[in-house]
Amino acid sequence: MATIETIYIGDLRTEATHIRSGNKLITDAPTDNQGRGEYFSPTDLVATALGSCMVTVMGMAAQTHKFNIDGTKLVITKIMTPEPPRRIAEIIIELTFPAGNFSEKEKKILEYVVKTCPVALSLHPDVKQTVTLVYL
Repeated sequence: MATIETIYIGDLRTEATHIRSGNKLITDAPTDNQGRGEYFSPTDLVATALGSCMVTVMGMAAQTHKFNIDGTKLVITKIMTPEPPRRIAEIIIELTFPAGNFSEKEKKILEYVVKTCPVALSLHPDVKQTVTLVYL
C-alpha cells in the first residue's frame, strides 16, 4: 500500500498527503531556484528527515536504556552544490541536549545512533553529514 500521495498544484509547489493519517504538507521551490521559498523545499525535507530520524532513534534508544532526551533541539543547515547539477552537498546538524548528566555510556549510545539511523544510511555517500552533539 502506498504511503504518500503527492499532487503538483502549480507554481512549483506540491501538496503531499500522508495516506494513513491524512496530514498534508506543501513544498515550494527555493528562492535560488525559481521558487518563492514560502514552504519547505524538497531538499529541505531531506535535511529535516535526517535530523528527525536521528533524534527519533535516539529517543527509542533513550527509552530502552531508561534515560531522557526530551527537549533536545536540532539546528539543521543544508548546503547545496554551487555547480550543476543541483544536489545537496552537506547537511550540518547540531543537536543540543537538555541540561542533565549524561553518562559516558549514554553519550556513546547517542553517538552511535547518529551514524546508524535509517535516513543517514540511505543518503548517498557524497552527501556529507556533519553532526555535533552538545550536552548542556
